[in-house]
Amino acid sequence: MSDSPTDATPILNHKGLTEEQFLEQYDAGIYDRPSATVDMLIFTVMNQEQDNYRKLPEKSLQLLMIQRGEHPYMGQWALPGGFVSIDESLDEAAARELRSETNLEHIYMEQLYTWGEVNRDPRTRVISCSYMALVDSTTQQVQAGEDADDARWFKLNYQIMQEKKVRLPDGCEIERDIRIHLQHGEHHLSGLVRVTHVYRGTINDVRWEVIESEGIAFDHAKMIAYGVERLRSKIEYTDIAFNLMPPLFTLSALQQVYEIILDRELLAPAFRRKIASQVVATNEYTKDAGHRPSQLFRFRPAWEEVIK
Repeated sequence: MSDSPTDATPILNHKGLTEEQFLEQYDAGIYDRPSATVDMLIFTVMNQEQDNYRKLPEKSLQLLMIQRGEHPYMGQWALPGGFVSIDESLDEAAARELRSETNLEHIYMEQLYTWGEVNRDPRTRVISCSYMALVDSTTQQVQAGEDADDARWFKLNYQIMQEKKVRLPDGCEIERDIRIHLQHGEHHLSGLVRVTHVYRGTINDVRWEVIESEGIAFDHAKMIAYGVERLRSKIEYTDIAFNLMPPLFTLSALQQVYEIILDRELLAPAFRRKIASQVVATNEYTKDAGHRPSQLFRFRPAWEEVIK
């Protein structure tokens, strides 16, 4: 016979209450309630203007920022986002804020990290869940929402300024300073973020700290640094880069996107072998003036193999 409880023998807590009785008298006000927000890092890759039309257009990694129209940090630039309502999930809040603040919807988005430092927001105790989104900017029209003065794509530069390694009695500490620079026209934003890894045996403690921030609101500089590192990591072993591409693309353009994100040149033969199973050749070719026609490809989603 089983000793597990049944409906005839309800489980009681140390006060002799069933779960139903416990919930009826539970006081949610016994704990202070921090506010929750969502913040989105929306990346795209754009062509840069150039004088020589015979060359392939140079590309740059860009991040969507909104100019705050209210205190705190009024006039500074922040990641799109906002507060989570009591009756919605984090994902629902992220999709709602994305739509209301930027006019973007139905794009790739994933949770990145939860930021919970006590004093990260001057208004009150706020815990933020950051998201990463990837979008083909040629198919989406950005528009600032009601509480934002402006929404713009900023060219993003990410540079490791220095790295310091220190031996500890039971491990080591690695400290990196990362410079974030964002530019749109005459707008220049920057931040210096320090990432400290402390390794002790199998334990890795990571700390993210904003050392300097000019024009970037809240602690969003470190969210941006974290997002770039996550994007660089995931592009190596997933197919998320295709969310940055139009429906049809050349392999050279796809390679450029990888190189921009990874910040290094790739050998074309090796790259094409790597992505061969993820693309399908079409019968269409580019028609750009001044260029030899190049074959266009499309993304091959994994589900195509499943439903063959």
